[in-house]
Amino acid sequence: MADDTASGSVRMTAIVEMVDEMSYKGQILARTNKMESGIMDSGLVGFSAGLLIALLMVIPFIMGVL
Repeated sequence: MADDTASGSVRMTAIVEMVDEMSYKGQILARTNKMESGIMDSGLVGFSAGLLIALLMVIPFIMGVL
């Protein structure tokens, strides 16, 4: 009987570790999805602002060269 209890304890420890690891991975996945959703929501505005800034920096140089 003592062997059954010891092996059962080892199995439970392994199961608890696996559940903890899956929970941790689930939290990381949820955070990643939330961050990607935020990036996708503001992606068009950020792209437009970046393009405008890039054009404002490049156009005076092109006009001066031409």
